[in-house]
This record gives sequence, structure tokens and C-alpha cells, in this order.
Amino acid sequence: MAADTQGPDGSGYFLYHSIGQYAGKADDLRRAMDVFAASWGRADDGQWPVALGMRARFLDRWTALLKAQPGTVTTCESVTAGLGALIGGLPDAALRGRQVLVAGDCFPSVHFLLQALAEPRGFQLVTVPLRPGATWVEDEDLRDAWGPEVGLALLTWVSSTSSHRSSLSPLIAHGRAQGSLIGVDITQGGGLLPFDVSSPAIDFCLTTSLKWMCGTPGAGMLYVAPELIAKSNPTLCGWFSQPDPFNWDFDRFSYAPDIRRFDHGTPGVIAAAVSAPAMDWHAGQDHGAILDNNRRLSAMIEEGAAEMGLRFVSPRDPAQRGGSVMVELPEGLPGPDAVAGLREEGLAADARSRTLRLSPGVMTRASGVERLISVLGGMVRRA
Repeated sequence: MAADTQGPDGSGYFLYHSIGQYAGKADDLRRAMDVFAASWGRADDGQWPVALGMRARFLDRWTALLKAQPGTVTTCESVTAGLGALIGGLPDAALRGRQVLVAGDCFPSVHFLLQALAEPRGFQLVTVPLRPGATWVEDEDLRDAWGPEVGLALLTWVSSTSSHRSSLSPLIAHGRAQGSLIGVDITQGGGLLPFDVSSPAIDFCLTTSLKWMCGTPGAGMLYVAPELIAKSNPTLCGWFSQPDPFNWDFDRFSYAPDIRRFDHGTPGVIAAAVSAPAMDWHAGQDHGAILDNNRRLSAMIEEGAAEMGLRFVSPRDPAQRGGSVMVELPEGLPGPDAVAGLREEGLAADARSRTLRLSPGVMTRASGVERLISVLGGMVRRA
């Protein structure tokens, strides 16, 4: 614990939309890396059982959190990589000559990928725009653009640019009536807000473990519903895509019957292995209390921001918001300057252009919010 206590106490940490923290995380990471290193560096034949066991523990935690069936969750390096694998496994008829629908406030990386895949896969990418002056895409605008020509819709559960939370149930019901495949990017909400892949049922979902789950880079997760797994033949495949990875017969390749068909070459296990302790930590927490703490501190931030006269980029209604409060800084206060000024006072936040993003989590305290409001208020008055 000594290494943790030498740094900030976390009371002024507002970066859970980016990297989640909890007390003792550094020690947990070191122990997990030590276990991996001790096994992988030992001159015997026991490396893979340890490494794959650590990966399996990570996957078991995600499976339980999503209330998913066994054999439906696998690792991926990122949401972008997972989406690429998913689309690469779909039958040609699922997308060719049809539309793929996303909102204009989706995570840019997935949009870049879909732009690149549109021509080779033969689909039209439809991006639902924000209304003039708006900071998120309205659910009704997404529904209005969603007709039977949409082969696949990728929904953003919580926007990274506004923390707007989509109302998934009516959107998914509408998509089912159109006959579309439906996926959800849960990155900004997973681990803070409860999520069940079967209520309402979706075809796939994607996330990382970086944020509210407090994991590491590279520890992504792909869930695919059993019905879609059975129809998928991923083009990115390899020895781990098989029922028996140790089949070396070129003429006997076949896809595994479960999510393993979305695996391919030798899996990179380190990110999952060292994120597993964070998953264990999260599983042992009172998730309702975590959300209550976020809502209580978010309300304090909102009150302070309103007194400063800042424009809200996020919805004011907590039921329509993820875990972040985002506000627009005045023209005289550039985002980097605001972030640097907060950093000097031991407060961690970030900005996208003039949007200041503030996400209180398990380590954040009311005292940190009070310091944030005081320091930010001073910068706003001077701007």
C-alpha cells in the first residue's frame, strides 16, 4: 500500500470516464503481474494453464456482470477490434446492400472503422446527426432514421462527449421490428450502471475494462448472442477458433460452437490477467452504493457549475445521464489551461475542446468536489 499512499488520495479524482481507480489498485496490479511473471519465467511446462486460467477468470467476471450465458464472452484488444471481428464474422447478406446505423455522438474510433469497412462489405454507413446546437443525438432522431433497410445498428449506451444515456428498451424494440442486428457499446456505463444482455435481448455488445471497471488498456470484451454466434464465420480466425486448438490438420479446420470462434491466433492474455483483480474487486462491491455516491457527488458538481453560470453539455436528469457531468468552459478559459490549473491543485479531470469532463467514482469524496468547485470557480471568474 505504501506506493499508493505517496500519491494523491483520490478524493479529487474525476477521470472515471477515462481510467478508473480504487484503493489498492497498484498493489493488485503488481501481484497479478508477479504471478504471471513467476509462471511465464519458470523453466517448466506450466505457463499456459496459469495464463489461460487468469484470462478465464477475467471472462467469468464479465459474463456474470452482463448476466450472459457461458460461452458468449471473449477478449479483444479494444472496442474497435471487437467490432471489426464481429463484422468480419457476419454473413455477407447481413450487410451487403443494406445500411449500418450509428449516432453522430458515437465513439469516433468505431466510426472510423465503419467508414473503412463500408465499401468492402457493401453497406451504406448512416450517421444520425446532432440537432443544431445540441450536444447529443436524440433517441427519436435515431428511431426516425431506422428503417427496414438497416442491417445493423450500433447503439452508444452512454456518450463519451456528453454522458447522454440512451433509452435502450424502446430503441431495441424498434430495431427488432425493422429486422436489424443490434449491438451496444457499453463502455461509458459498464460497471457503474446495471446492464443485462438479455433484457432486452441484444445481438452483441462491446466494452473495455478501463473505466468504471478500473482495469487496464487492452482488456476489451466482446459479447455475442448464441444465435448470432451460430451464424458467424469470422474471417479473422486461427488455431484458437477451433473446438480443439491443437488440431494441426489443414483439412479439418472447423469453428468452435461458442464464442471461441471469434478468437484467432495465440491470445494476448496479459491485459486480461492483470485486469482480473480489478474485476474481482468490483464484484465484491456494493454496486448500488457506488452509483449512489456518483449521483450524490454529481449533484454537488451540477450545483456548483450552475452557480458559475456554465452551460451544461450533459443532461440534467440523472436518469438520462451516465456517470459524468460535462460543462462548457467560457471562451476565455481553454480546456488545457483549465485541466492544468486543476492539476496544480491535485484535481484530476480532462477536457475535449471547451468541454470539461468530470466523473466522480469510488475514490472521489465530497471534499474533492468542494475543492474542484472552489478552484474552477476562481478560474471561471478570471476568464
